[in-house]
Amino acid sequence: MTTVVNTPGQGDNGSSGLIIGIIVAIIVIALFFLYVLPMMRNNQAAPADDNGGINLNVDLPDTNSGGTGAGTNTGGTGGSGY
Repeated sequence: MTTVVNTPGQGDNGSSGLIIGIIVAIIVIALFFLYVLPMMRNNQAAPADDNGGINLNVDLPDTNSGGTGAGTNTGGTGGSGY
């Protein structure tokens, strides 16, 4: 029976894979700066619309009086005030 030995030729030591990896990395970094970074900079909350907004008045108890009472809570509409 004949034995066939397949010896590999002289390889290029993976330099083409390194070049392709560098090119892909440059493309990914360029796409990040072109699309993702501007999108993150423009992702801001819209300014509040003051036309017909809600007016919320909060009365806080005086903390300098030394009292231990709970104070008065006028509440709002439809609640028990707490």
